[in-house]
Amino acid sequence: MVFIHRCNSPLGGITAASDGTALTGLWFESQKYFPVLTPGGYEEKPLPVFTLTDKWLDIYFGGRAPGFTPPLGIKSTPFRAEVYDILLTVPFGQTVTYGEIADTIANRHGLSRMSAQAVGSAVSRNPVSLIIPCHRVIGADGSLTGYAGGLCRKAKLLELEREGFPLIRSDGLTLTQDRTGCVPYDDSSMNGVH
Repeated sequence: MVFIHRCNSPLGGITAASDGTALTGLWFESQKYFPVLTPGGYEEKPLPVFTLTDKWLDIYFGGRAPGFTPPLGIKSTPFRAEVYDILLTVPFGQTVTYGEIADTIANRHGLSRMSAQAVGSAVSRNPVSLIIPCHRVIGADGSLTGYAGGLCRKAKLLELEREGFPLIRSDGLTLTQDRTGCVPYDDSSMNGVH
């Protein structure tokens, strides 16, 4: 059985999934590769892992590094698992390139090189967005490249981390525009994480 929990964030609705113990998925509801939840295939149920995930999201969207990771129960290939483990080491407010991740994997395995495109494929299939910070991966030239949640969200997440300000204004309204010119979300009902 898959258990889910839905919450709101300043950047749109988020769905969390669990096997009952660990977090198995976390995604923005409109993102690419958003799992299809078929009726009867899941149950909305409060779980301790969802309480921890809500706490993590509250701290994160408040502009601070959470300092902990909810228990993760991701099923993936060994290569993808290695990429996700590397992503978990990228500090709040910093970025890494696909090539740097590929070089790290190549060095670990004594290879002369590893494909940055293979890393990109693994990153794009990250089942636990935000907590496994795939939004911190950028192009070799520093450009913002693919993010299943959308490039506007990626830009806002990186800006939040670099500047350390919450994505919720003091008047309780969500930010709807920034330096990137992105105006992807204008839902004043999303005043917090949950």
